[in-house]
Amino acid sequence: MKAPTIADKKVTRYILQRFGLHMSKRLGQNFLIDAGIVQGIVDVADIKPGDRVLEIGPGIGTLTQALCEAGADVTCVELDKRLPEILAHTLESYDNVRVIQGDILKVNILEIMGEEPFKVVANLPYYITTPIIMELLEKHLPITDIVVMVQKEVAERMAATPGGKTYGALSVAVQYYTVPEIALHVPPRSFMPPPEVDSVVVDCKVRQEPAVDLIDEKMFFRVVKAAFGQRRKTLNNALKSIGVDKNIIADVLAQAGIETTRRGETLTMEEFAAISNILSKMSMEK
Repeated sequence: MKAPTIADKKVTRYILQRFGLHMSKRLGQNFLIDAGIVQGIVDVADIKPGDRVLEIGPGIGTLTQALCEAGADVTCVELDKRLPEILAHTLESYDNVRVIQGDILKVNILEIMGEEPFKVVANLPYYITTPIIMELLEKHLPITDIVVMVQKEVAERMAATPGGKTYGALSVAVQYYTVPEIALHVPPRSFMPPPEVDSVVVDCKVRQEPAVDLIDEKMFFRVVKAAFGQRRKTLNNALKSIGVDKNIIADVLAQAGIETTRRGETLTMEEFAAISNILSKMSMEK
């Protein structure tokens, strides 16, 4: 007998009442009740039978159920200690899922998932979206695709291009590692309770090689973070803030073909790479 679809307002309410679960504002819990959106996420992730999937924050198993139905081998990491018991009930019909209780920012993802390629599919808690995305990207894990539901403003920052108000350090980092695309718009009514913000699903296809060649990745991100640390700062002042000798800044920028009065939000990824590679060469020559 097929399990009832969790992505339904009545079913979700029944599960919450049966287990006496009150949604945690602290953990940003808003449960999906729109089966069309849930299936849309699975479709965007292009889930095929046998795909290995890491789901972060499965909640009561709404998206998990759809991933299991699609034949994925699903590993869930859930922070809320109350939920594994509920997931054992809602997902009892499936033998292609395991639930790990823990903090995704503290667990060893490589140890959990192994070295074979996998996808990340998740309805992320909005209060901690950026740290989770950066954790997934910076660890150089064998991830092929990251499909996540995030707040609309965060999605716009992830996909932003130079010169706009939403372009920032997150834009550069996400686009350095992946090719992000806004795939679905999700209205507040698709959740229980409805959030006060608009949501979108972003599909980040992980690049086989980073977008630009770097001598030192750490130097690159130091430059990027400094450039966006105070948006009104010129590059001249931004580079001073990370300890670059003020007497060589003009020379560094000249070599990169960039005016000293430019601001970080106008720089392309290639221009950030040029600056960081010049600084890396200089530090190696000392």
